[in-house]
Amino acid sequence: MNAGEAPDLQAQLAAAVHALNHGAHPSARLAANQWLLGLQRSPQAWALAASLLASGDYPAPSADLLFFAAQMLRRKIQSPGAPLPDPAGQLLDALLVAARRFCLGPPRLLTQICLALAALAIRAEGGVDGLFARMPHLPDPALLELLTVLPEEVAQDQSGDTGVDSASRCRYTRELLAHAPAVLDFLLAQSEKPDAAHERILRCLLSWVRVGCFSGTPAAALAVHPLLTFAFNSLQAPFSFDVAIEVMTELLSQYQDLPQAFLSKIPYIREVLLLPALANRSEKIVAGIASLMCEVGQAAPGLVAEGSNQALALSDAILRCVAFSSEDWGIADSTLQFWCSLAHFILGIDVQSAERNATQETFLPVFSSLLDALLFRAQIIDTDEHVPDGVCLLPDGLAQFRLNLEELLVDVCLLLGAPAYINKLFSGGWGFVSQSIPWKEVEVRMYALSMVADTILQDGSPFDFSIIMHFVNILSSGTLAELHGCQFVVYKSLGDVIGSYSKWLSSSQSNIKPLLLFCASGISKSLSSNSCSLALRKLCEDATSFIHEPQNLDILFWISEGMDEGNLRIEDEEEIVSAITHALCSILDKEPRKNSLARLLYSSYSAVEKIIDIDRDYLLRQNPGAYTKAMNVAVRGLHRMGALFSHLTASITSGLIDDDIILVLLGIFWPLLEKLSQSSHMENTSLSAAACRSLSSAIHSCGQHFQILLPKILECLSTNFLLYQRHDCFLRTAANVIEEFGHKEEYSAACVRTFETFSSAASLSNLNSSYTCDQEPDLVEAYANFTSAFIRCCPKEAVIASGSLLESSFQKAAICSTAMHRGAAIAAMSYMSCFLDVSLTAVLESPECLDGSRGVVLLQILARCGEGLMSNVLYALLGVSALSRVHKSATMLQQLAALCRLCERTMWKAILCWDSICRWLQSTVKSLPSEYLRQGEAEMIIPLWLKVLQDAASDYLHSRTGDNGRNHPDYMQGKGGRTLKRIIRDFAESHRNVPTPCPS
Repeated sequence: MNAGEAPDLQAQLAAAVHALNHGAHPSARLAANQWLLGLQRSPQAWALAASLLASGDYPAPSADLLFFAAQMLRRKIQSPGAPLPDPAGQLLDALLVAARRFCLGPPRLLTQICLALAALAIRAEGGVDGLFARMPHLPDPALLELLTVLPEEVAQDQSGDTGVDSASRCRYTRELLAHAPAVLDFLLAQSEKPDAAHERILRCLLSWVRVGCFSGTPAAALAVHPLLTFAFNSLQAPFSFDVAIEVMTELLSQYQDLPQAFLSKIPYIREVLLLPALANRSEKIVAGIASLMCEVGQAAPGLVAEGSNQALALSDAILRCVAFSSEDWGIADSTLQFWCSLAHFILGIDVQSAERNATQETFLPVFSSLLDALLFRAQIIDTDEHVPDGVCLLPDGLAQFRLNLEELLVDVCLLLGAPAYINKLFSGGWGFVSQSIPWKEVEVRMYALSMVADTILQDGSPFDFSIIMHFVNILSSGTLAELHGCQFVVYKSLGDVIGSYSKWLSSSQSNIKPLLLFCASGISKSLSSNSCSLALRKLCEDATSFIHEPQNLDILFWISEGMDEGNLRIEDEEEIVSAITHALCSILDKEPRKNSLARLLYSSYSAVEKIIDIDRDYLLRQNPGAYTKAMNVAVRGLHRMGALFSHLTASITSGLIDDDIILVLLGIFWPLLEKLSQSSHMENTSLSAAACRSLSSAIHSCGQHFQILLPKILECLSTNFLLYQRHDCFLRTAANVIEEFGHKEEYSAACVRTFETFSSAASLSNLNSSYTCDQEPDLVEAYANFTSAFIRCCPKEAVIASGSLLESSFQKAAICSTAMHRGAAIAAMSYMSCFLDVSLTAVLESPECLDGSRGVVLLQILARCGEGLMSNVLYALLGVSALSRVHKSATMLQQLAALCRLCERTMWKAILCWDSICRWLQSTVKSLPSEYLRQGEAEMIIPLWLKVLQDAASDYLHSRTGDNGRNHPDYMQGKGGRTLKRIIRDFAESHRNVPTPCPS
């Protein structure tokens, strides 16, 4: 930069920075930003920024301009593509001059200058030593800031793409640590000054501790180090408390011999710092001390478990922190890991040893008190007694605290023993009048009981459930108007207990009715519907001896009738139907069992039948609100039908449900579904998806009974897809049908007709670019699933007859593999992999190349589409989303290479051979735009990939022949397969930042 140009460029820079920060119009700010980005990339930026910072001109440039200059220098230094100026020492000196100049502020400008110095030191040859040699000339404030950011550069550089490799980072760290003794001496001298800046000294010390400045210091010396004493004394100063906690916490996490020294200070911390903070309700101090004490305990749980006075003082202090009530649950939550570590250590001691008994006896009172404190903190908050149903009384913080609490409650239960834990929960002495029961305490104890269900059940100790049944009776007898406040949450927690202990609770016949009534009551409340519906299912599964009694079945049908109101989530309704279906299947007499199942199915039938009748009821169609409500009821009815058939599968397998019952149920279900499929309501996405789902469930459970209906079902699905081409549910259900029945030769023609009909749809014909695939990802996935099922399950005759359809679908799959949408791309790749696998099987089964055979049809498709496959696979490995496609891409290339190698030595060579894959790879690599590959990379890729593909093909063929096919069904077998996956991953990782690929 010439001397004459400098003032003009500086003035332009000042104007651009002012416009960027203070411009009134967005267009002006945008233009300024573009100009500044261009300047930052230019060579003139080095000298311009350095002169602004180091010059002593008066008046000084604005703070915004100086900050931008420092920031620009830092970014240029960190930029991987920008070489450092030669010599770098001049830039280093200029930045040091700037640091001296602005040592008293502004603070963010000094920090930015020091960050630029640190970035330069890690990149320049001899940067660290050169910087430390010049440091004595810096004022103390600037030196303190520079020493603070130097170690931070290691972590900052490691987290970003700044062009510094791991070897350079290691070298930088070693060079820094060589100067650590001098730095610690400087910090000690600063700490001894009367006006010492405690917070800044500790912040600097923290940076050096994190980089390992004490790594060579003996534990005894470190424990009494003056800087550690300085940090400990700084706990009593409010402005330096936080950073002092950070310093000591970091030291404890790094040096395993320090906890003993800190443990001796716990009584002092407890008496002088913690107790006054608890009394004054100083949450910041309590949280910091809790964090420090927990770090001491987690670093050496064995030391705490010795039960010394200091260890018990530590436990007592952390207990007080747990019980400390605050607006959130952060303090209590921060202690959980300490208690888990201590509990795990005690439980890990040999259960037969005297040490275990003594330790457990010492800490039983501690963990008993801990359970009290946890139950207190886990209680729901005080609230208005007239909270409406559906309002959650668990704030996010409490919900997360309870989630994190589960592991510790299990540990406490193991330490106290199941009987003592249960006794602790139910020792409240509650009265037997509902008005006097402290429902908040009941709820939290039910929550604590459900969390340890597995432990208590495994223990097998006797359990008196009378108090639980007492609450069940109270809550099941109350009406909605009588409930208030936290009782809605009690339903949820008590429902969890019933579900967890259903096997024990249902062992008594007298309990069944009140438990069912409780579930019925809880299901009607939105806050507890999920837990009570799950509890109902568990009861019906575990009470098989009593659940089919008439009085119990009446309650179950009453619950099923309540679902017609539509207040429940679909998932909960499905659980309820599954529960009732299980109960009905346990009815001993066949005729009542059949009639009861038909009655349950009819309860959902009527909801769907009403929507079909709307075609003749134009008044209802003209009322959008009523029509929407009727549609939602029908959707729920279809989901319930699907749940019923899904649950029948196990009963059919066990012989509880015979053909007569199935035919009765299908006689109800299929005519209704057929009428629905012919109605205009199938345009509704939710309704069509629910109908298809229930049909899939029925086919899966009743398989052979649907055979005669198969052509009609496939015609129904394909016709509706042509009408409503964005409804992917028809494709998915057709795939399920083909997987179930496609192997039967008598249905080949129906399967081929369905494939033809689907392929003629405009929505599928338009899948001719990655852009259109990204617009309809669900459709792509469904189509890929259907074609995979077709080629995998249908007879050879169907595959041969569908050659043109398969070729078109393969071409579309190759295109879709480059989509940005991960699910669509992976589904397309899975279909192509399935295609290759079936092709390889056909060649292995028939070494002779016979015209018109399945193998000939498939290999001819591959011969015509192979280059497109190779091209699209390479494009799929470019860009930010490439890493998710590495495994599928490697699998397909290995399969393709194996197929070419196999054909090379057989009569199939006339269609496909090793030369084919060589041509495809060469053509694809050479046709890639130049900006996608580095210079000379194309010449390197082709021979490397071909060699690796050859080895991978041999591995794959070895795994597919003889006994190897049974022993090693997975891909990527052998060294060749693993090497192929590695080079493909390396290719994807090195091309993540290329422009978004768009294959032609």
